[in-house]
Amino acid sequence: MGHGGDGKTSLVESLLFTAGITDRQGRIADGNTVCDFDAEEIKRQFSISTSVAPVEFMNCKINLLDTPGFFDFEGEVLSALRVAESGLIVVPGKAGPSVGTEKAWKRVQDRKMPRMFYISKIDEENSDYYTSLHKLQKAFGVSVCPVVVPIFEGNRETVGVVDCIIRKAYKMEGNERVEIPIPENMAERVDQHRAALCENVAELSEELMERYFAGEEFSDDELIAGVRQGVRDMVIAPVFCGSAAVGIGSYALLKGIADYMPSPDEAAVEVCEDEKGELIEIACTPNGSTSALVFKTTTDQYGRFSFFKVMSGTVKQDMALVNKRADANEKMSHIFSVCGKKTTEVPEVGCGDIGAVSKLVTTKTGDTLSMTVRKVQLDGIELPPPCYSQGIAPKVKGTEEKISAGLLKLRDEDPSFDSYFNPETKQHIISGAGDIHLDVLCSKLKNKFGVEVELTAPVVPYREKIRKKVSVEGKHKKQSGGHGQYGHVKMDFEPYAEGDFLFEEKIFGGSVPKNFHPAVEKGIREAMEHGVLAGYPMVGLKAVLTDGSYHDVDSNELSFKMAARLAYKAGIPQASPVILEPICSMKVVVPDSYMGDVIGDLNKRRGRIMGMNPTDDGQQEILAEAPMAELSDYAITLRSMTQGRGSFTSQFERYDEAPVPVQEKIIAESKDRLADNE
Repeated sequence: MGHGGDGKTSLVESLLFTAGITDRQGRIADGNTVCDFDAEEIKRQFSISTSVAPVEFMNCKINLLDTPGFFDFEGEVLSALRVAESGLIVVPGKAGPSVGTEKAWKRVQDRKMPRMFYISKIDEENSDYYTSLHKLQKAFGVSVCPVVVPIFEGNRETVGVVDCIIRKAYKMEGNERVEIPIPENMAERVDQHRAALCENVAELSEELMERYFAGEEFSDDELIAGVRQGVRDMVIAPVFCGSAAVGIGSYALLKGIADYMPSPDEAAVEVCEDEKGELIEIACTPNGSTSALVFKTTTDQYGRFSFFKVMSGTVKQDMALVNKRADANEKMSHIFSVCGKKTTEVPEVGCGDIGAVSKLVTTKTGDTLSMTVRKVQLDGIELPPPCYSQGIAPKVKGTEEKISAGLLKLRDEDPSFDSYFNPETKQHIISGAGDIHLDVLCSKLKNKFGVEVELTAPVVPYREKIRKKVSVEGKHKKQSGGHGQYGHVKMDFEPYAEGDFLFEEKIFGGSVPKNFHPAVEKGIREAMEHGVLAGYPMVGLKAVLTDGSYHDVDSNELSFKMAARLAYKAGIPQASPVILEPICSMKVVVPDSYMGDVIGDLNKRRGRIMGMNPTDDGQQEILAEAPMAELSDYAITLRSMTQGRGSFTSQFERYDEAPVPVQEKIIAESKDRLADNE
């Protein structure tokens, strides 16, 4: 994990090459890396989805999950975290920890997940390993301990690394890793780092503490075991370093992952409900009842792939498993080991391992597959709700169905976005995490499904209502030979606070026969679909039929429906109509230092601050209300104001009367829209 551009994909490329999984090291600029293989990733030169890259090293299988760094693709990171035992946070040596580093740390903290740091690109100009290390320790505390430090020569040229635990130094000669003596000017610093590790390890038990204070030195094996225990207990966060481009530090990092990171059977036991609703434990053991969690779905020209992690037991080819959520059986016909886009069919996937299966019918991301004798549903993947919406329409009319079909398939891959058709505004809406997220989805619609689209601001569903009572009449009379049409009504229109519409009749005698009353009500209801100010639906209206007249021959339902509409058109403009705008309730979470800017911006958006609550992690939660019309770009603005540290959720709360200048603007826009349509 880490911020966008911090070197995660390049690091995975180096680790694969170092372990002998690949015979040449790809480069992002050349578009030939193992993990960024999607056409959009190659074009944009950054990761969009999580990729799986298994490495066999020192009799240990390591599944590397390379996650995107841009915040628009946070859903992919959360999916990977759900099946990972530990996190490796990548930090560039030049810039040091950033917002992406903070977010990654918070995620592993929230999940109580062991973690380590890797300071990348230490050979770049202006890179400063020790400044970055100091910033990490200042930000995340004394648990941050260097295990591997760089060797500099001449004008701070990085030539190798020193492993402080085993006190050995290595440099790269071409693609070969060669052991060298520890430089004399580094010996004291290496001893200091090792002593700091010993102090942290000593705190793990009283026995180790006694030995430490007695001046007894820990052996290399004891220190490795101690660091492993400290990592598992989350009291030590080892720091590694290197340059992925030339392979410096990559071997040491692989060894560190194998030595210090916990294996799946050391992770916390999963707890879930069985068919009877009783809580049961799902332990990571090969002998347990088989269960697997699907954490990612992809589709390509060859079909649909579901990536899963085996939580217990073993998944074997042709095994029949059940999806409890969908109450459906699934056959694991062909199962695969996956490395980037390369798939290798395998007979089974063992406990704690990651695999993929093709052509599952009902299973979606977040579902659990288990044995029929023990149906379970593990906790799924909690994704943040979409916060940025746009209207989506085809550039060529008549291809709307292609958009719907394409978005349906894309949502199978990426459940972090949503799309729906708003029948009121006649607009197809797509909602995601930000503008980059939606731009990628639009590109995929074009490249995968052959439909070009354009995005527009979502239409705000305003309403209209009246503020005073009026009495009017409507008369519809038409004579054109033979039977004519005649309908005549007298009506009162008044505000109605209990709901959207109420129809009553207060007729004495038979001036309007009862069989025509439903037609009058229907006429008003149909007329209310368009208000008189800007054409938005009318709400909060009470219509009372007080009098009228009819003709024995010429009166019919249509005549009275038309008469009611004429009364509506005549009366509503006299009843002091106003425009209502939708108001959203908001929860905005930001660090204290950004409070002033965020509140100032909300005030500019006609927002009202309802309250503030401090959160457990030292941030502030601002409770506010703001008009929906002012929030269309809020996700992007908030991210910019807080450097990506802020987040928010909003939901529709109610309708309020819009200020007069806003109403005038809405009416003017409505006239322009009608003129364009004509």
